[in-house]
This record gives sequence, C-alpha cells and structure tokens, in this order.
Amino acid sequence: MSDRTMARQVLLFIRFLSLSSALGQVSYSIPEEMSKGSLVGNIAQDLGLDLKRLKSGKARIYTGDNAEYIELNKDRGVLLIKERIDREALCGQTTPCALHLQIILENPMGFYSITVEIIDVNDNAPSFEKGRINFRISESAILGSKFMLEPAIDSDVGINSLQSYTLNPSDNFNLKYKKQPGHGQNVEMVLQKPLDREKQQDVILVLTAVDGGDPQLSGSIEVHITVLDANDNAPIFSQSVYKATVTENALKDTIVSVVSATDPDEGINGKIEYSIANMQDNVRQLFDINKDNGQVSVVGIIDFEKSRNYEIRVQASDHGGLTDSCKIILDVLDVNDNKPLIDIVSKTSMIAENSPSDTVVTMINVQDADSGENGKVHCYINENIPFSLKLIKTNFFSLVTDTDLDRERESQYNISVTCADEGVPSLSSSVTLSLQISDVNDNAPVFEKSSYEAFVQENNSPGLSIFTVRARDADFNQNARVSYILEDSSVNGVPVSSLVSVSADSGVIHAVRSFDYEQIKDFHFRVKAQDGGSPPFSSNVSVKIIIQDQNDNAPQVLYPVQSGGFVVAEIVPRSADVGYLVTKVVAVDVDSGQNAWLSYKLQKATDRALFEVGLQNGEIRTVRQVTDKDAVKQRLTVVVEDNGQPSRSATVNVNVAVADSFPEVLSEFTDFTHTKEYNDNLTFYLVLALAVVSFLFIVSIIAILSVKCYRWRRERMFYKSGANLPVIPYYPPLYADVGGTGTLQHVYNYDVCRTTDSRQSDLKYARPCSESIISLDTSGKQTLTHAQREKLSFGDIDDQQKPPSADWRFTQNQRPGPSGAAATPEVAMGTGPWPNPPTEAEQLQALMAAANEVSEATNTLTPGTMGLSTRYSPQFTLQHVPDYRQNVYIPGSTATLTANPQQPQQALPPSQASPDEPEPPKAAQTPASKKKSAKKEKK
Repeated sequence: MSDRTMARQVLLFIRFLSLSSALGQVSYSIPEEMSKGSLVGNIAQDLGLDLKRLKSGKARIYTGDNAEYIELNKDRGVLLIKERIDREALCGQTTPCALHLQIILENPMGFYSITVEIIDVNDNAPSFEKGRINFRISESAILGSKFMLEPAIDSDVGINSLQSYTLNPSDNFNLKYKKQPGHGQNVEMVLQKPLDREKQQDVILVLTAVDGGDPQLSGSIEVHITVLDANDNAPIFSQSVYKATVTENALKDTIVSVVSATDPDEGINGKIEYSIANMQDNVRQLFDINKDNGQVSVVGIIDFEKSRNYEIRVQASDHGGLTDSCKIILDVLDVNDNKPLIDIVSKTSMIAENSPSDTVVTMINVQDADSGENGKVHCYINENIPFSLKLIKTNFFSLVTDTDLDRERESQYNISVTCADEGVPSLSSSVTLSLQISDVNDNAPVFEKSSYEAFVQENNSPGLSIFTVRARDADFNQNARVSYILEDSSVNGVPVSSLVSVSADSGVIHAVRSFDYEQIKDFHFRVKAQDGGSPPFSSNVSVKIIIQDQNDNAPQVLYPVQSGGFVVAEIVPRSADVGYLVTKVVAVDVDSGQNAWLSYKLQKATDRALFEVGLQNGEIRTVRQVTDKDAVKQRLTVVVEDNGQPSRSATVNVNVAVADSFPEVLSEFTDFTHTKEYNDNLTFYLVLALAVVSFLFIVSIIAILSVKCYRWRRERMFYKSGANLPVIPYYPPLYADVGGTGTLQHVYNYDVCRTTDSRQSDLKYARPCSESIISLDTSGKQTLTHAQREKLSFGDIDDQQKPPSADWRFTQNQRPGPSGAAATPEVAMGTGPWPNPPTEAEQLQALMAAANEVSEATNTLTPGTMGLSTRYSPQFTLQHVPDYRQNVYIPGSTATLTANPQQPQQALPPSQASPDEPEPPKAAQTPASKKKSAKKEKK
C-alpha cells in the first residue's frame, strides 16, 4: 500500500461526519481492514459523558444479533476496533456501508446511537469466474457483430471498483462496454475486421479488467474464438430490459417472466437457446429458464428480507454462435411472514417498593424484518398492573413504573409484553418479564387484638406460660421479624418485670413468680412489638392479668378466741327459752367467691339435743328449754367449712356454762383440760426440741455448778459480815398488769374468793357473779378478747396511777403470818386491809433467805400459792410473806385459778411447768422452804 493510500485512509479515519448531542447520536467514518485495537473515536468526549458515568452506568455496546466489530474502552472513553472489518463481507455492493451501534447506560438508563461508516479500501482485484471464455464465430460474421463477454467481478465499490477493460490483441475486435442499470456492466466484443477461418481458425485474446484504485489492480481472462462457417444473423431480443414481480415464498415452478428472441437465419443457424448468464449472485439457485421457450420460473425459496429485487441476465444463442442478451428486473413483493422479534436490551429483576414513578425497569428492542405495514410494530402489556410501556426511539421501548408499588399488596409481577405488526393477518410475539418487589420497612407490627386479658390461677409455679401475644408485620424477611419487649412499669410500687416476663421471639408471657390472689387481684402492663427494620417500627398493646382465686386458705375463727392457755365460757341461764342466742361463731375466709362462702355445722356436743348452729350465720341457739338436769359444763365443737373444691375447714370449741351463778360456773370449769393442737411437723419439732433440751441441759448443769460455787463463796462471805447487814424497809407491792401482755384490765365486783382446801377446786364467793362470760387461764396467763373485755363490766385498775384499793388491805391486827394475829373470818373473806410492813425480825429473816439470790431482780411465786401475781420492786422478794395468799383468788391480778394444786401457777406459758415438781405444802412455808421450792422450779 502506497503512502498516498495510507494518507487517504488516515484522513478518512479522523474525519468526523456528524454529531448531534441533543439527540444522543454520533457518527464516525473509518476505513476497512483496520487492525484490532485501532481507535475509532473518543465517544465520551463526543457525547459529553464523564468517564465515571461510563463506569457507574456499566456502559456497553448493543448490536443486536450482529457481530461485534467495535468495542468500548470505559477506562479511556474511546471506541476501538474489536474485530477486523471487511467491508465487502459486511455490506457487499451496498453503499454507503455503515455499522449502527447503541450504547446503553444504567442507573439511570441512557441510550445513545452511533453510526460508523466503513470506507472502502482497494483490497480486491477484478476477477473472472471462469478460467477462459469460448466463442464459436462464423467467418461470415458481418462487421459490427457483437459478442458478449463475461464481466469481471470486483468487490470494491466506488473508485476502487471495476473501471475499464482492455482486449489484446485488437486486430479483429474492438472492446465495447457500458454500465447497465443496477450493479452490472455489459462487456462486448465488436467485430471490426472479418474473420478468415482459412488464415486463422483459433483466435486467442486476453481480456483485462482494471479498477480505479491507487495503485490500480487488474485481472484477466483468455478469450478463445473458434471460427465457424458463415452464420450471418444473430438472435435479437424483443426487449433489452424486462420487468416483473414475484411474491416472496412463491411456490416452486411459478413462472415469473417470459423472454423472446428472434433469428432470421434458417435451419440450425436460426434455432435459439436461452440461458441465464448470471455468475456473480445466487440467481441460478432461485430461478431457471426454459432454454426452448424462454420461461423464467422459481426453483428456490424467495425471501424478501434477504433480497428485495433480483436482476436476471438472459442470453439467447443460435447454433452458429451468435448471441444476444437482455435483462429481467424482478421485484420481490413482501408477505407478512415474520413475527416481531423482541430483544431484552437491559432488565432489572428486582425493584424497591418505594421506587418513584417513571422508574425504568426494562428496556427492549423490537425488530420486524417485514416492510411497510407488515413491518410496523406496536407493543402493549397486560392490564391492571402499575407499569406502562413507552417508546423512546424507533423500535426501542422502556418499561417504567406507572404508579406507586406496594409489596404487601403484590410482591411479584409477571409482566407480559406483546408486540404485533400491522400486517394482514397480524403476527405477534410476546415475552414474560418476572419482576420482584423488594421490601421496604413501611409497616409497623399489628397485634391480633387491641387489648389482651388473661386469667391465671394463684399459687402458680414460677415460669408458668400464661398466654401468648401475637403481632403480624406485613413486611418481609428482616422487616417482618417481630420482637416482643415488656415495657417498664410498676404494679403497686413493684416493677412489672418481677411479676411477668415476655419471650422476645414467641411473645409467650411467663409468670416470674407465684401469684397470691389475696395480695393482688389483677394488674396491667404493656407489651411492645418491634420489627427488625431500619429504622424499626413498633406498636404496643395493653395486657391485663387477672388472678383467679384458689381455695388455699382455711376459714379463720375470729370469735370465740381459741388458745391453749385459757378457756372461754359462755353462760346460759337455766331459765333460757327455746332459741336463746348463746353466742355467735364469727369466722372469715380470705379467699373470694364460693371459696369464701362459709357454712357452720355442729360436729360434737355434750348434749346435741340442747344446741344448734345456724348454717349460714354461725349463731348458737338453744333448741329446747334448759332444765335443771342439764349439765353445767357443755362443750360444743363447731366446724366452719368453706365452699371451695376441695373444701377447707376450721374447728372451734365453744364452752357453755349452764348456770345461774358465777361460783357454779367456776366450780365446773376449773378442771377443764385444754386440747393441744399438733401440727403436721410434730416429729420434726420433737426432734428439734429434744436436741435443744439436751443442749440446754448440759449448759444448765455447767451453769448450776458455776452458780453453786459462786453462791457458796458468797454465803461464806455473808455469814462473816452478817453483823453489819443493813435493815431493808418493806414496801407493799402494787397490783398491776405485768408488761401489758393482755391480762385482765377489769376488777371483778367481789370482795374475796377462796377455797376451803388448797387441794380442792370448790370456791366460796361472797356475792354471785353477774356476767355471762369468764376467761379462765390455766397456763399462768389470763387473756380476754376485746369483746370479752366489753362484756366484763368490772372496775378498771390503773397500775401506774391508782394506788391499791383499800378493800384489799389488812389491818395490823389482821395480818397473817408470824408477825400478825391469827386470821379472822374478815381477813379470810378478803375484806380486811393489806398487812402492815414486817418487823425488824421479819426483815432479818427475809434478808437471810435472800442471801443466795442477790443477783436476781425478782422471784417467782411460791408453788403452793394459788392465783396471785403482783409486780415487785427489783430490790425485794416475797419470800418473807406468809402463805396467807394460799388459795386466794385476787381479781385484776395476772394469777390464774387451777384445780390441780400440784401444778405450780406462774405467769408463764404452761409448757414451762415441770410435772415432776413435788406437791407444795398446804400450810404456810418458811423462807427456807420457799427458797428450796424456787430452786426446784428453776431446774
């Protein structure tokens, strides 16, 4: 290739033909046969695009089904040669020859058209199909006879195509050629000098074809002429050009045209044969001619989309070798035989539900190979979907969103795109696009109920599953993952988290602890449901837990009060009529509902025919008239039972005294034995008590030995210093409530009560009792309920402010004991005053008796004393007091009457009394004997 040719190619390469930035189109011109990687043009600069845009938009070249000759370098923004371009193979004889490309961008989608014109290069020399051309020419051929030569073939176009022919030698023939309509040339030899077979039978000529390139290229062929005998007339066609039409897909043997030629010669020289002279194209595969009659018929498949017209060259020859030629211009008529072809240029398989309108989802290209109305295409999509199809350029459509999307309403769309042409009948094709709608967290969790209410039995086990709250989220995946959270609140000052917990995943509400209906009936709290989106959405719901009562509490008897240390007795006069209200059993049950419905039944009675108990009110009434034969001491056992399942009950013992006088009541009730209640853990407590007693016994032995030694030493010191003992004055004791521990606060209106014998329980009273209730405590304490206290209308003794009553003092002459006179009947009845202070001898005797008990503040009563309890000063004891108090009951004191003279009576619980203590003496005791008795009591 010369320098001149290279310069022309470079000029064509850099020539920029057109640029329309407004329409997004650009055109380039390049020569064919450029090497791979050669530069076509700077597309980024020409389109005004940034290199970052090419990369972010994933720019690519779309060529449809055509071969890719051009590639895009996104890093440089230039178009490069990808494959060697052969213009002749690409376009043939079509001019101009151009490549039509599209550059597609995404995010957002962009579309640009590029036209690359391929400039022809003189790279093909003219050539002939045959190796040589043979003619048979009569010597009688007249001058000017024409002989048609086979034209040369040059694939180049324009100036590089075939330009001229030369014929050597040119003695007998001149060369004549002219361009015919279309792309062919008519080359003829014209006889200018008659042939002489006798001189030269075979004539060999060389036909050379030359193109117009630089440098010029040429091709040649030999022309062999056999000189025949005279045939001086050649065939002549009636027309030089014939025109005809044929529909594509015409059936075989369909006649498309008929040609006709005449020869005035006779005989064999006038017989004409027809033939198709096309050598360059595929006409011979599609058409055939009857050599005798000149009918041209279809033998192949005619396709309008491959070729819209054909040029058939027909030659007529006689047997003398004379020929004539004509041309048939055959136009192909289009038939709507091609469906539109839908090509997905760019597609998005997923789109967010919050995408705005007119968001491009898919870009498609539609081609129809037919022409005219058969090639006009319109496309549409299925109805009732939020998408529309828009035409952005000829045969290019974009599928865009039409309205707002909602994944919760529709999570996937199958979009059917149908394209149909306007032919008759219309042909169509369709493609289905599957589009997923990606979720956006735009929905908050919704609870199944506006509020929840659940019931749980009390005494439940901790960790019990109460019920489940559920919330649904219309979103998808993580956005629909609901977590449950217990909101902070308090119930009666207690955090709700200490009562219940909620499972974060399942929404199951568990009880953290056991509930007690009697403490809490119900409570409210709130549960929040939160999804896993970003940002998360949440909603809450109110939950009410109602505690259901169980029958876990037995009835409690409020009245009469039951205790192992005292006896409560109700007095019924013997004159009581039928229905006399003896007392009323009052009980409560802390449960609720039917678990708290109480019924009262008489379980046992000394005389069941005398009393009855109201089933609902617990009132104890007489059933019949009380008679003198009825026992004074009546014991009733009443069962209080609730209505639960299973029911629970409590038992109360009611002591009833059928008597008209108070002494009669006391004489009967002093020997009441008190029932002891043992609980279910008796064995455990017995073992524990045995261990404690053993331990205390060992400690007591050690303590006693230590005290003995200590007292022995102190006693020796006492006798040594006895002459200097001081005189201790005597003060009479005050009679008051010991510590205020529930002892009687009222004084009975009797002067004195005593027994005639210390070992008998019969009492003598100066006046009858007027009250119907008395509480007798045999354990050393005397306790009454508030109701009982109100029934006792005795005088109140104020131990702290009022002095002892003068009715309880003895005169000097009436003082019993060693220092006073003998007891008179007045003193025995308790009407005399309290004794005067002791003499000096008596004080000395008391001081000697208390020598070993200096460390003790007070001393207990003498075991033989019955029913006396007083408060003493810490410096003195009562051991010097004679036993004038024996068998004397002093109302208002903390002492207790008893029928057993062997049991020591103290202001202590009955469990501390020892059954092994010796029987106290009946007569007055000396201080020494009282000292020994007190030591035994301590042991």
